[in-house]
Amino acid sequence: MDTEELVRRYGEAVARNDFDTMKTMRHPDWHEDWPQSGERIPSHEAYRTIHEDFPGGMPRVDLQQVAGAEDRWVMTPSMTIQRIAGSGDVWFIEGLNTYPSGEAYHLVQHLRLRDGRVWRATTYFAPPFAAPAWRASLVVPITAAGASDR
Repeated sequence: MDTEELVRRYGEAVARNDFDTMKTMRHPDWHEDWPQSGERIPSHEAYRTIHEDFPGGMPRVDLQQVAGAEDRWVMTPSMTIQRIAGSGDVWFIEGLNTYPSGEAYHLVQHLRLRDGRVWRATTYFAPPFAAPAWRASLVVPITAAGASDR
């Protein structure tokens, strides 16, 4: 499978919380860093436990677009990934996690591949915030329909 297909399938597995598929797609030396909280998830088993024990339940994530050689749109039941882009062994995923409480967090994940598997992941989470009024005349609001222009 080419790297675009690998990353697309990996994103779909993450969106479905399909831990068994994620494990088969992760390199034996896989780990994931969360720089904002200063944490490293050292193993697939730790990742799975964190997600299965998440207070209040897991976020809903839907995969919407994979951008590589050609754009593809895919819907899944649990996570919104807005874009997957990259080439070779370096890929980026942009998305939106919506938690059962209704809270939404933007996410950006940097993936590095090795030996045909996901080797390293670095994920950033950011809550949305209102744009300050002082720059309203200088910007244009991003809408869901216009987000694909990025």
